[in-house]
This record gives sequence, C-alpha cells and structure tokens, in this order.
Amino acid sequence: MTDQTTHIADLRKLMAAFVADRDWQRYHDAKNLSMSIAIEAAELMEHFQWVRTEELPALLAGDAERASIADEVADIACYLLSLVNALDLDLSAAVAAKVAKNAAKYPVDRFRGQYFKPGE
Repeated sequence: MTDQTTHIADLRKLMAAFVADRDWQRYHDAKNLSMSIAIEAAELMEHFQWVRTEELPALLAGDAERASIADEVADIACYLLSLVNALDLDLSAAVAAKVAKNAAKYPVDRFRGQYFKPGE
C-alpha cells in the first residue's frame, strides 16, 4: 500500500476488519478512540521533546528513529480511522469542509508567510 495507490475507504475497511476480527467494536467508542488519539499524539511528541529545531535534520536522518516516528503516526491514523468508522463520518468531506472554513478564516492576502490570530 502507498499513498499514491490507496484510498481512504481502503484504510477504513482495513481498520474495520482489524477491529472486527478481534471483536473490539465494544471498546471502540468515541471517548476511548479520541483518548487514544491524544495518547498516541503525546507519544509522537516525545520524539521531538527537547530537540532543537536545528537538530531535527539529524534526528530525522536516522532510519530507526524515522521508523519509530512512522509507527506513532500510524497509531494516530489507525485510531482516527477507527473513530470515523465508529461515528460514521466521511473523513474526506470533514477535511474539505474544515479547509474551506480555514481558508475563509485565514485568507491568503492577509496570512501568506505569517501567522497571527484573526482580529489582531
């Protein structure tokens, strides 16, 4: 599987089958899955904790560290896919709607190359 050849629906089915094969549906409610996303995000952050920005290229050059980071990213994605399955959300539609909201909130002519809170 690669990003170029895999659809979100395929990933959702993959996670749904993984969960169903283990009979974990009863544990996969919105509370548990959202908490799991936060926990895995914290584990991802641990890889970067105390690393200075200029040290990032060296950190990311190591195969073992990249593989460990990829595992944490995958954990987050798996729980997110399980959450959208549990809530019967359309992830693509949700992302597109959010990007449209953000585009209105942060118009290119005011925010290109800089960030500040709208209204500042």
